[in-house]
Amino acid sequence: MEFIIETKDLTKRYGSLVAVDELDLKVKADTVHGFLGPNGAGKTTTLKILVGLLRPDGGSVNVLGQELGWDKPDVRSRIGYMPELPKLPKHLKGTELLDVYGRMYGMTKEAREKQIPELLDMVGLKERGNDLIGKYSKGMQQRLGMAQALLNEPELVILDEPGLGLDPVGMVEVRETMKEIAKEGVTVFLSSHLLHEVEQICSHVTIINKGVAVASGTLKQISAKVKGPVTIEAEVNKLSKAVIKKVKELPFVTEASREGKKLLVEIKTRDDVRSQVSEAITAGGGIVISINLRGESLEDVFMDLLAERKREKKEVAK
Repeated sequence: MEFIIETKDLTKRYGSLVAVDELDLKVKADTVHGFLGPNGAGKTTTLKILVGLLRPDGGSVNVLGQELGWDKPDVRSRIGYMPELPKLPKHLKGTELLDVYGRMYGMTKEAREKQIPELLDMVGLKERGNDLIGKYSKGMQQRLGMAQALLNEPELVILDEPGLGLDPVGMVEVRETMKEIAKEGVTVFLSSHLLHEVEQICSHVTIINKGVAVASGTLKQISAKVKGPVTIEAEVNKLSKAVIKKVKELPFVTEASREGKKLLVEIKTRDDVRSQVSEAITAGGGIVISINLRGESLEDVFMDLLAERKREKKEVAK
């Protein structure tokens, strides 16, 4: 199965408002796919259609190799879902909540007793499973929500804004949990407007605005849609003219200049060539302390694509 999610001309209306507008979406199996867009873009509506909570007004939806109907529990049972800001009962313990969901899934007592401790360990709550959920931080509650989404051993996990409302520590915790999920061979499809987080987790991205897919592909492909220089910033000990000369000899380098102890290297490729630059610095007698990419981030791409979409609409309206 190449695509675990595939929609064609997917449409959902609320009266005169078109929330999802003939959306074509493809999510490959065994990927972490980010679904990006501003508030009101149609992300949550799309996710609810994918898990069978909403009926579309047009188009087709194929999930896990089957045309999605709204009376197909066999398909839904293979999907794990965490809604935006899950509201978990504070009077229950973490283990109790998962046990309740396990019973709803029809899991045997033996299966629940085996699965629940393993999932709590995976999401970093092994020592807190017997604490009341009311004592959990927001990040811990999000991670417990992810454990619930994994309880039925799904092939596809759909997460709606998993980093919403979290402080930086909570965001790191949730991000690491998502990485652990992906390591288990589960396809992860997550909606978010937190571009920096998605950039660190996802291998593929679809950008949506006003219900329309603006762009879709790998992170590299999406970044390539925006022209402009990318700069490698290297902090170098013993930064000399010989080092700069060596770096300038690299075929993909257009300029190299000094900024204090930092070497700024402008390149004409979007490939990750930091290792080659590092080798050239060492060959010139320098010592690399740190080396990073500085240029268009996913956020830059996102904003440029939305601006381009607005320009296209204005031209059509003329």
